[in-house]
Amino acid sequence: MNLENKNIDGEGINASQKKETAFANLKYLIVGIFFGVVFVKAEIISWFRIQEMFHFQSFHMYGVIGCAVVVGLISVQLIKKFNIKTLDGEKIEIQPKTFSKGQIYGGLMFGFGWAITGACPGPLFAQIGTGATVIVVTLVSAIFGTWVYGLIKDKLPH
Repeated sequence: MNLENKNIDGEGINASQKKETAFANLKYLIVGIFFGVVFVKAEIISWFRIQEMFHFQSFHMYGVIGCAVVVGLISVQLIKKFNIKTLDGEKIEIQPKTFSKGQIYGGLMFGFGWAITGACPGPLFAQIGTGATVIVVTLVSAIFGTWVYGLIKDKLPH
């Protein structure tokens, strides 16, 4: 286990030190619902849109992903430049990343899973919420895969 990326409570380096009540966590539910509605309206949870992307038939998903990457890049640079803190005033630490061959293998597995199921982890709940209940199989599979990875990650090559 990499202890330098853990705080005293065993959470990640950027974990909030403030313990919130269940009612205080309501804001996350509201933001989640908002993003779900945006995902549905933007058609980024559409199996057909995802298949169009993987068949190179439409720019729609590439445009959405590209915009998200640009917004993420700009946001990280602004956080670093202006030392922006969380709403609770806690420092945001962006740790340097190191390359590993496992990222290639993991990315390929993720991409194949996304292409086969028509779903990535982000919009799974929005897809289920729209009535695509077959996506529950994908959700259960994602949870199971994450659990298996947790069991074997220390045995994988670095």
